[in-house]
Amino acid sequence: MEKLSKKYYLIGEVSQMCDVKSHVLRYWESEFDQLKPVKRSGRRYYQPQDIALVEKIKDLVHGQGFTVAGAKAALGKKSAGRVLKESNGFTPQVKESILNQIDSLIEQAQSLSKLD
Repeated sequence: MEKLSKKYYLIGEVSQMCDVKSHVLRYWESEFDQLKPVKRSGRRYYQPQDIALVEKIKDLVHGQGFTVAGAKAALGKKSAGRVLKESNGFTPQVKESILNQIDSLIEQAQSLSKLD
């Protein structure tokens, strides 16, 4: 993220800086209690700490594959690393992939035990 030089940024500026659509930012405001830009005369004014939070949410949701609920949990806990270990932080596709790998390992173990 670039060095921020202003005290306040409009939603369009934040959208461009963070590469997140404006409607997604508005949705995240409704989902994440921590994301509360200043609102005056119907405009949203994001401060640098709000933009840093948007970047963190984007990383959790788009970069690490968290669901919105998982990202909320990660931001609500002191250690996001703990949430990575919890299944509620993974998307359904990741959960399914993990379960398939576990099933495959169980089948391999069973076939090896039959060789004895």
